[in-house]
Amino acid sequence: MSSPYFTPAAPARGVLALTGGDSVSFLQGLVSNDIHKLAPDRALWAALLTAQGKFLHDFFVLRQGPSILLEGDGARIADLKKRLGLYKLRAKIAIEDVSAHHEVWLGWGDGAAAAFGLAEPGQAAETGNAVAYVDPRRAALGIRLVAPAGTGSALLSARGFQPGDWSVWERLRLAEGVPDGSRDLVLEKSILLENGFDELNGIAWDKGCYIGQELTARTKYRGLIKKRLMPVAIDGALPEPGTLVTRADGSEAGEIRSGLDGQALALIRLEALDAGGPLTAGATRVEPLPPDWLRRPQPAA
Repeated sequence: MSSPYFTPAAPARGVLALTGGDSVSFLQGLVSNDIHKLAPDRALWAALLTAQGKFLHDFFVLRQGPSILLEGDGARIADLKKRLGLYKLRAKIAIEDVSAHHEVWLGWGDGAAAAFGLAEPGQAAETGNAVAYVDPRRAALGIRLVAPAGTGSALLSARGFQPGDWSVWERLRLAEGVPDGSRDLVLEKSILLENGFDELNGIAWDKGCYIGQELTARTKYRGLIKKRLMPVAIDGALPEPGTLVTRADGSEAGEIRSGLDGQALALIRLEALDAGGPLTAGATRVEPLPPDWLRRPQPAA
């Protein structure tokens, strides 16, 4: 059995620390997942939406001592802090950008989760001043480690991990059909159910109200989803994100998102998927590969 591998998370990640007695109730009324399920041994994946249910941010939520940490897109962590601050009002909570003091690592391969005594998606464990957790979206993506700056590499090496190539993990993410924030979701336009947040454990349907909850619930129970993000095989040059995917008759079938070499994610119209036939993005052939976890929309009785 080969050793697991590790690499710094890319693109760069940022970390916010929330402290104060109202931290749980504050987040509970804002984000898509159930913060009451957060615990030292349980991490979550969640999203912050507009009032109309459109995507703004996604992030991982984890406990470390008295703090709740949000691990999100490093280039947009200041925007996340600003947006959360708009809702603070009189809540007993402090929101601090602690990105400079933390680093985020990815670990994958045989034994990656077991090296920290973990197994299931979202399982977490504190180790010294770091927190390791199985990716809450898909266990196949391995573990994520939020550690004090300058310590993660040694910690992972001590657990038997070997340095790896981020592109290997990225290909794994693309094959699993897992979105990566604003690389795959369009700000203030994308909706969660088109992008796998239901099947990938990013939504709690029984938690009550949060920002954008009404539209998200209506979309689910009326079976209104017409497009889904999914892996695609690329035969030719990798199209730029945003390139339209078209059918043989020139009609629109979807749009390319992030990709690497011969793999990408694309938002594909379900009617085009059902119709079959060749799809292209510019001069490049595109073959949809729906993951086994993807569920088709079913309107409620």
